[in-house]
Amino acid sequence: MITAQSKQDTAALTGTKAVWNLQQSLEYARRNNIQINTLRLTERSANQQLLLSRSALLPDLFASGSQNLNHRRNQGNTITGAYNLNSGWTLYRGGYLRSDIRQKDLAVQSANLRVLEEDNNITLQITSAYLNILLDKESIIYAEDLVKTSKSQLEQARRQYAAGSIARRDVVQFEAQLANDQYTLVTSQNAERQDLLNLRTLLQLPAGTNFDIVEPDTVLSELVITPLQEVQQYALQNRPEIRNSDLNVQIAELDLTKARAGYLPTLSASGSLGTTTGGNNTVIINNNAFSSNTGQFGRNFYQQAGITLSIPIFANRTNKTNVELAKINIEQAELDRRNASITLSQEVEQAYINALNAQGQYNAAREQFRYNQEVFRISNEELRLGAANIFTFYQQRNLYVQALQNYIQAKYNAALSVSIYNFYSGIPITL
Repeated sequence: MITAQSKQDTAALTGTKAVWNLQQSLEYARRNNIQINTLRLTERSANQQLLLSRSALLPDLFASGSQNLNHRRNQGNTITGAYNLNSGWTLYRGGYLRSDIRQKDLAVQSANLRVLEEDNNITLQITSAYLNILLDKESIIYAEDLVKTSKSQLEQARRQYAAGSIARRDVVQFEAQLANDQYTLVTSQNAERQDLLNLRTLLQLPAGTNFDIVEPDTVLSELVITPLQEVQQYALQNRPEIRNSDLNVQIAELDLTKARAGYLPTLSASGSLGTTTGGNNTVIINNNAFSSNTGQFGRNFYQQAGITLSIPIFANRTNKTNVELAKINIEQAELDRRNASITLSQEVEQAYINALNAQGQYNAAREQFRYNQEVFRISNEELRLGAANIFTFYQQRNLYVQALQNYIQAKYNAALSVSIYNFYSGIPITL
């Protein structure tokens, strides 16, 4: 659905660079995502079906009229006319109409829940993509720092080589290390560009949009993990996919009620008003005058009202088949509801395990990084003073780089995993 806000969003994106935080990204997606807006259109269509179903309780009214010019040899031309008002009203249909209204109302609710389901899916996808970009940005910062350090070490090595204190092989090793660090930096920059593209694709931004994200001051990686049973219970009571599966069972049950109504009689009322004119109203075309008897409107005016009772006796098994098919659909809807509950419970449990594992890895990676960072700092100082063996230094450096990468990855993985788990308990995702 294209709204004024959507047009405003698009206009804003064609101007200066758009820099959004996570909440702005989510709000834009909720307003502009094609899948979500398609489901909103489905909801509007379901609402129109509901209005139509309610109108079936009311009588209808149709007007008709006809005017004819007839020519007969030796009788001249005659004008005849007929004018009618007709109305019909279904008084009783075995509860079919009321059940249909209730069913259409549930269909509107179901369509709304499908919008919420898609909103939840988009929220998790955008959050994951957003955190990937933050991971890339932090990786770039550390990669730039490594390049800067490698350049400084290479310059020092070249001075030492010129002074004759180290061999050419050591200088080449520093040059190779700088090249490796530059490659790591370029790889991180490429990853950021790719992940920005992925996020723009999820947001369905116009082509050529100059877009970036806000880097928060901190990323919360240590969040409270709610007990599994509490989150599962909340999710099974409140998640839209479960509520929707409950509605589908009710919709199927109403189909059975409507099918059983086929066995019951239908009572309807009808009425009409009308009049006819013609016969003696002679019209002479060739310079002769018209002759009309308007009194016919009154003399021919008629009124008719009636009640019709239709009792089904034999319908070629149509009603029995409809009932049996409705029962099958109820069983299928109940299986779908059971499957939805099992699937959701498993998803929540998997999210719980992921959150515990991610937090454990984050705590371990943080400690690993802290110790290796200090050892690497000492190794750098020893290298600067000429007291370190180059082989030992690179061993410590490799351990530091690996610990750094583990730490960055673990930090954002923990933030994402815990946020997803808490999202199942109704806690909005924030950074």
